[in-house]
Amino acid sequence: MNNQADTTNEAAKKVLLAAPRGYCAGVDRAVETVEKALEKYGAPVYVRKEIVHNRYVVDTLAKRGVIFVDETEEVPEGSHLVFSAHGVSPAVRASADQLSLRSLDATCPLVTKVHNEVKRFARDGYHILLIGHEGHEEVEGTAGEAPEVTHLVDGLDGVDKLPDFPAEQKLIWLSQTTLSVDETMAIRAKLHERFVQLEDPPSDDICYATQNRQVAVKAIAERCELMIVVGSQNSSNSKRLVEVAKQAGARDAYLIDYPEQIDPDWFDGVDTVGVTSGASVPEILVRGVVERLATMGFADVEEITTASETITFALPRDLRAPRTKGRAPRRVPTS
Repeated sequence: MNNQADTTNEAAKKVLLAAPRGYCAGVDRAVETVEKALEKYGAPVYVRKEIVHNRYVVDTLAKRGVIFVDETEEVPEGSHLVFSAHGVSPAVRASADQLSLRSLDATCPLVTKVHNEVKRFARDGYHILLIGHEGHEEVEGTAGEAPEVTHLVDGLDGVDKLPDFPAEQKLIWLSQTTLSVDETMAIRAKLHERFVQLEDPPSDDICYATQNRQVAVKAIAERCELMIVVGSQNSSNSKRLVEVAKQAGARDAYLIDYPEQIDPDWFDGVDTVGVTSGASVPEILVRGVVERLATMGFADVEEITTASETITFALPRDLRAPRTKGRAPRRVPTS
């Protein structure tokens, strides 16, 4: 009878696999930019900061001859330098030019969109309230477009730290692309309470992939006792998935880089595990987690899909394949 009970318990153990998950179009473009640069120019290729916030990706590229640096001054004059997916300020670009570095821009186009918004609104006389996390590379690059009129709002407490603007001062809020949608909307509401003249941006700054992954987590979190998010500790969008999972009903949630970091002690009383991954995580790591869970009795895997993603971004011009003479460019389907 005990054996029958054990078999029943094993059969009840389940994995709910969130979709979409993993690489977004911006990350895919950034990683491919570095890979194509290695193929075209050979090692070493330098990258300012981490190309994306994922330990596995960074370590894998480093083994192939990529050298990651904190600042442009560390790069030998005339070398190839890739700007990461998170974007850089005009000051960083100017520094690279002074060193005659051959720069390749892997900035996510959705981050570039926010940069352009900052420049446009600053030019039009606005002060910009930038919702984001202090010290994050994307925030530093975005704020660097107009530092004299950009004010960081880091969390709800950040609203109280803002100066008192004159009633006639035009204000607009923008945001980092990888934030929690719910938290950002709460901050927005508090900003509107304090500043009656505050305007909303013309479109969402939080990227489609960040929003889609949060929606996917919400769809499965209340059905899970435990959520495992694959992603690195310095990945903003991955950390937000942990928070969203807990808020949406998961009893607990953990952020891990590798399957080996799964702790068996997490699984007391757990029959259903949710699995997802941040937007900078390759699928091979998720597969490793699913395989590790199978050895622990969680062999029944159900994928829950809440959205379909078809967006792609072109590589930097210097790395694009040459067009065949006399042929029209291939059109990328949008659906």
